[in-house]
Amino acid sequence: MADRYGTLYVVATPIGNLEDITARALRTLEDVSLVACEDTRHSRKLMNHFGLSTPLTAYHEHNEEVKSLELLNRLRQGKDLALISDAGTPAIADPGFRLVRLCREENIPVVPIPGASAVTAALSVSGLPSDRFAFEGFLPAKATARQRQLAALSRETRTLVFYESPHRLTKTLADMTEAFGADRSLVVGRELTKLHEEWVRGTAEEVLGVFREDKVRGEVVILAAPAEEMASDESVEEALLRWRKATDLPWKQIVKQVAREKGVPGDEVYRKHLEVKHSLELE
Repeated sequence: MADRYGTLYVVATPIGNLEDITARALRTLEDVSLVACEDTRHSRKLMNHFGLSTPLTAYHEHNEEVKSLELLNRLRQGKDLALISDAGTPAIADPGFRLVRLCREENIPVVPIPGASAVTAALSVSGLPSDRFAFEGFLPAKATARQRQLAALSRETRTLVFYESPHRLTKTLADMTEAFGADRSLVVGRELTKLHEEWVRGTAEEVLGVFREDKVRGEVVILAAPAEEMASDESVEEALLRWRKATDLPWKQIVKQVAREKGVPGDEVYRKHLEVKHSLELE
């Protein structure tokens, strides 16, 4: 066992424009003994661009469980490692969570090297409220699951941020138009920080119309304006039923969501949920 543990550096890399990398990130990638990355071919181009020769090893969703243990052993031996993703900040809708958690469990130092993130970059220029927001990552690929998740989010009073693949964009926008309403404000950012960066703003119906005609390429971020905070005629019981039909969440989580959404004490919602649950069992 080494006298000291190594340090895991979680390093953000550019999401497009290579000039967005930080001096600290470059110094870290040069100093560590190994860089774990999603795609060694992709990351080697980045390393070569900046004249860095640190060895790379593949760490992605298909080998994350086994590779995490291998990397953990290196850290136990006192070797410093860097974790990067193909673009942006690792562990944010990218591999890395498992390794970071293992390090935390063993008190191995984990140091963030902050930098580019598509979430915050898109939010900062969207013109939508940014004091409170919810990052939902990638929506389900299957239509039914995607529609149910969007229905559950339809009354969210925070700005919503999603990632989406270009070939599913039109279907997702259509589902958002249905779930959120045609008049909900949406912002779509494509190819952030790159030469052909594009922003489309408008109602859900207008934005869908733009992309329905175009073949979309490149990475996409979708932002949805908060649902209007207004008095609702919907009862707590009706809200509980809506969440139950729209999601696969357990009752405990539904109770919490409805309590927050309606501004009603949790114990009151819990009592209502027992009545709703009983009525459903009798059907």
